[in-house]
Amino acid sequence: MDLDETAARLGVPVEDIERVHQLAGDRPSAPLPDRARAHAILGRLAVPPDDTAEIMAGWPDPGSPHWTPELRWLLDRSTALVRADLGGYGWLSPGPELPRERGPAWRHLYVYAYLAMVDVVTAYHRDHGIADAVTWVTLADLGRNLAVDRRMRGEGWPVMQSWLTLHARGGVYELGRLQHQRGGSAIDLHVPESGPLTPEAVAASLDAARAFFPRHFPEEHYTAFACGSWLLDPQLREYLPETSNIVRFQQMFELEPYDEQEGPDADVEVLRFGFRSLTTPLDRLPRGNVLQRAIIDHLTAGRHWQWRRGRFPI
Repeated sequence: MDLDETAARLGVPVEDIERVHQLAGDRPSAPLPDRARAHAILGRLAVPPDDTAEIMAGWPDPGSPHWTPELRWLLDRSTALVRADLGGYGWLSPGPELPRERGPAWRHLYVYAYLAMVDVVTAYHRDHGIADAVTWVTLADLGRNLAVDRRMRGEGWPVMQSWLTLHARGGVYELGRLQHQRGGSAIDLHVPESGPLTPEAVAASLDAARAFFPRHFPEEHYTAFACGSWLLDPQLREYLPETSNIVRFQQMFELEPYDEQEGPDADVEVLRFGFRSLTTPLDRLPRGNVLQRAIIDHLTAGRHWQWRRGRFPI
């Protein structure tokens, strides 16, 4: 496979293709489930009907006109790249951002890679004694992210395709209200779009994690919970009451000193999570709740949000 030609035909930088080639090497990939089983798996992964229809329409059947040799190569090597890091918990891009407007094969290539990893990662979970209920609610974040991307008219996927490799490698687990990411000395907390962030729901999720990780990963020793998010920006307290769920979530953490070079652009992230839009002008965004009004007023005033990290002892 000529990497320069492959990159040109995919419409991506050759450096991205060289990275996939280097990380995947000759490592084994993983096969896709057959069509009938794939449809059932998509249901278990909470994939919405519209997305399921597109995924099945673009299925990489032998001889499919949707699937060029370079697309098939990228699917195979992307899956191998992710599989090679099974058990990993660092941020991992599965491959380059593709021009998704070219059709379902292009739009959902990394979904097919995720589906190819389902049997691999569920076996990894079983080897660690993890209950099926935890496995499937964790992996069903695929459906949630596809629904969000559809709401965002395709603006969300470039970040999501890397985020979902954590699930496909056994690096993150959804335990009640929060998602818990393995790694280092601290369990990183993530807040999915799954209901109110009440103190009771947060406490129950933390208690579940305190039992879960020593039981299933006894060789890993965690001393703290940590989080990096715009949700920890102290400026939110200028707008939200002390009784708000976000402020009460903040109050659990001891913040690290602010470093404006760390983490993603918080102004972008508040728009992503607060409005599920990155391109709508501020004066056209909805002002339906106090958080949305705070985000808009803060940015309209020429101020910027902060991505903050914090932690507290387990």
